[in-house]
Amino acid sequence: MIRTQISLSEAEYAAAKREARRLGISLAELLRRSLRGVVPADASKPWMRYAGMVASGDRRASRRIDEVVYGRKG
Repeated sequence: MIRTQISLSEAEYAAAKREARRLGISLAELLRRSLRGVVPADASKPWMRYAGMVASGDRRASRRIDEVVYGRKG
């Protein structure tokens, strides 16, 4: 993964942090998801448009990924 730095106003930062908290994700993940909505998907991998965008309704789903995705514990 490549690290980058962005500048936000205090209001933008606060709003983004609130939304990330509401979704139960990190600020970095909120920004990655936002970019995925704007940047076109790789045409050679159309399924990538949906990568990381599946909602289970379980805020802790990332801790139980095998169970959530495959229906079984890791």
